[in-house]
Amino acid sequence: MSGAIWLLGAGNMGGAMLRGWISDGMDPTRITAIDPFVKDVPQGVGLVREIPAMGSPDTLVLAVKPQQLGEVRAPFAGRGGLRLLVSVLAGVETATLANAFAPRHVVRAMPNLPASIGKGVTVLFGDAAIRDEAAGLMAPLGLVEWIDDETLFDAVTALSGSGPGYVFRFIDSMADAGAALGLDPGQALRLAIATVDGAAELAARSAEGPAVLADRVASPGGTTREGLDVLDEAGAMRTLMRRTLAAAAKRSAELAAAARG
Repeated sequence: MSGAIWLLGAGNMGGAMLRGWISDGMDPTRITAIDPFVKDVPQGVGLVREIPAMGSPDTLVLAVKPQQLGEVRAPFAGRGGLRLLVSVLAGVETATLANAFAPRHVVRAMPNLPASIGKGVTVLFGDAAIRDEAAGLMAPLGLVEWIDDETLFDAVTALSGSGPGYVFRFIDSMADAGAALGLDPGQALRLAIATVDGAAELAARSAEGPAVLADRVASPGGTTREGLDVLDEAGAMRTLMRRTLAAAAKRSAELAAAARG
């Protein structure tokens, strides 16, 4: 793929994707970011405040809020010429996107924020004919996974799309608990961040699952076991995470229904 890319929306997620592409060596002159608010973009990337009145790119990447679909689809009505549409709009289904933009190919993507440092997760669904190209576009952002059932996107959104927010909250809570035990708050935060980073890296490298690793850390009668007993009591941790993901998945489904309407 070597054609022009229009990135519609260069805020949190769009900006993360943009930085990931540039860090991976993509020619910045191929990219035009369209955003009325973002202050700057990487050197060489074009920046405009409104959707150009004429023409179509080879690839259009939608990274605006799902609620903005109605206002961004109107300028593309009747244009034609769009080969590939990649959408990161949570809850907006491929059929809705195809009707709105009439591209030759549609791929729906759910990346997450660590894409900006090449450690993200992007889940894709869409045309099989364009699978390798779409995966290549997202590969610089981190792990790429495909699903074959679009209805699973609500679960994907809840787990990996929203997941960094939950991890950040967990880190903050760990640091707060450490400070409550007497640690300096700044030191507690550094310890919490490094602990989560190291544990995640170990889980990624290990052939054993996280449940096994947790039990390996926890010696019978030891400090870790005492803490795990609190998290495990009446399935407290699992129940909380299932409620959390269920709430996010429900909201994803509501956004999809609104977009269809």
